[in-house]
Formats: sequence, C-alpha cells, structure tokens
Amino acid sequence: MHLRRLAVADFRSWEKAELDLAPGVTVLIGSNGVGKTNLVEAAGYLATLSSHRVATDAPLIRRGAEHAVVRGIVVHRGRELAIEVEIAAGRANRARLNRAPARPRDVAGILRTVLFAPEDLALVRGDPGERRRFLDDLLVARVPRFTTVRSDYERVLRQRSALLKTAKAGRSDLSTLDVWDGHLAAHGAALLAARMDLVDEIAPRAAAAFAEVAPSSEAISVAYRCSIGPDVPRTVPELEQALLEAMARVRRQEIERGVCLVGPHRDELELRLGEGPAKGYASHGESWALALALRLASYRLLQDDDVEPVLVLDDVFAELDTRRRRALAEVAAAAEQVIVTAAVEEDVPAGLSGVRFAVSHDGIEPLVT
Repeated sequence: MHLRRLAVADFRSWEKAELDLAPGVTVLIGSNGVGKTNLVEAAGYLATLSSHRVATDAPLIRRGAEHAVVRGIVVHRGRELAIEVEIAAGRANRARLNRAPARPRDVAGILRTVLFAPEDLALVRGDPGERRRFLDDLLVARVPRFTTVRSDYERVLRQRSALLKTAKAGRSDLSTLDVWDGHLAAHGAALLAARMDLVDEIAPRAAAAFAEVAPSSEAISVAYRCSIGPDVPRTVPELEQALLEAMARVRRQEIERGVCLVGPHRDELELRLGEGPAKGYASHGESWALALALRLASYRLLQDDDVEPVLVLDDVFAELDTRRRRALAEVAAAAEQVIVTAAVEEDVPAGLSGVRFAVSHDGIEPLVT
C-alpha cells in the first residue's frame, strides 16, 4: 500500500498544499513551524479520522475558515482509490470515495498508517487517555468498522454524562438513566472485547520490539486493566452484563459526582518495566524505547494482517539515541512507503535516501540531491 497523492485545503496552517508521492522514502525537510507535521497529520487523519495531536477536530481547521478538506489517492494491490474528508467544527464530517458521496466510516481504514512522532512519549508518560486512543486508532486501522463502534460509544457517553451532571444539580429526571445504561453497556462491551483481544496480540510483539531497542533494560509487559474489576469476561454478551452490573453498583456515586465511573473510557493500558509501572520508573531513554516498541508492534501487527502500512516518521530521529535510530531505520528501509519529516537533512539516517522536498511557509518544492 502507498499514498500516491496528498492534498489539503484550510487544514491547520495550510491554505492549500499538494504533494505527489511514490513508493519508497519521501523526506520533508523544513524548519520547525513551517507545517511539515501538519501534512503528515493530514495523512494520518485520512487513515483513522482522528489526529495524533489533538482529541477534537476544531483545531484542524485553519483559523478563519469554515471547514478543512483532506484528499488522498491510495494505491493498494494495483487499485487506486480517491478519498476525501471534509472536516467541519460543530457538524458531522463529510466524505467522498472516488468522487461519490460516502459515509466517513466507509473511507476509514482504506489508508493504513503507523506514525512515530515526538508526541509518542505521552504513550508512556501521559494520562490513560493517550494509551486508550492508541488502542482505538489501531483498532480502526485493522477493522475500519470500529470507527462506528468508537463514535457510538463516545456519543452515548456524552449524553449519559450530561444527564448525570444535571441530576447532580437537581435539574434532571433520572427515569431515562436505565435506557442510557443499556446503550453504554452495549456499545462499551463491543469496544472492550475488541481492545482486550488487540492487547493480547500486541503485547508479545511490543515485548519483543522493546528487547530489540533496549536490550540492557528489564523486560516490559503490556496488559489491559478494566474498570469493571479484575475478573473480566471475554465475550460481548458477558461483558455487556458485567458493565450493567458495575454501573448499578456505582450509581449512587455517579449521581453524587455527576460523572460516568464505569466503562472503556475509564480503562487503562498498563505498561510495566520489570516489576514496576513504566510511568515513573522508566528513564527517559527507556520511555522512548517503550513508545517505539508500541509503534513497532503496531506496524508488525498490520503486516501480519497482510497489509503493508505507510510508515510516517515525524521528526522522530532527533529524539532517539544511536541504537534506537538504527533499529527504526532498519524497519523503515524495508517498508513499501515511508514519509519522513526532519528540521535538517543531518537528522535523517543515511540509509533512508529517497525523494526530498523542502517545506517552507511559501510551499513545497523538490530538493535536488
């Protein structure tokens, strides 16, 4: 799989930008702040309908514009697909597939990417929401229908949370809470079962990747910790019932606090280094190695699904030591398509030669090497 063309309009800092791409390595060189990351963020958005940098879509729209548009032409097994997403704050996004109107969920997953970025350190040192988003983005990349599962759960969560908040203030009738409990349990069970299966697959791959990039460190482990308790069933019907029972147990606390206390939005991807939690115990280098291991595991999992994802390396080599730079460069050199961003050419390992572009506030120009 590769991305043949990427175009944006009113996306982040770009009023308009177009980039023709090919298999192999493409390097975008430019000073910080000129919009390199915005371009690869757009590619990632086409893949998952979400950003690796922000949790909502509003910041993606250029200041003063009403909406942003991201377009791409994806080539997979000799077939070309043109996808387009229009991002508008305050209303549902619109999509087109081969110029025909489509639902956004129909274009999610056509392009598959694995992105390494400086923000990846938050996978280890950030709050649990960062790790949950990592899992959900990977779910969407593997099984695009989880775009709908994810958005349905988030919609029900918002509505149930709003009901609890008004109940706390004494301005709400709780007669509909049982209905929202049922919706939250149904959508949450589907998401929860998929996440746990995914962690089962990614955990050994992450442990192996960490041993490659940090051979002198203690071993890592990756596990899913669920808010409904330690003894978690695995089938969707059982999980739905377990969520309903857990919500019943904490209903009084939820009403008192005005928040939803049970569900996938309260779960954690637990990362451990040796016997202790990675967050707080891992050194800076070990934290980077663990974040890198999670991305490498994602890449290899998608490869095992018989899909070669586009590898995006966003200004990441400057953050890595020699061993980790070498490990990542070796993976990248074998990928079908790699898009690299860097502030200066010296940050790009010598083995990643390819087409190079200079990115500036004036636009994107080929670099003659």
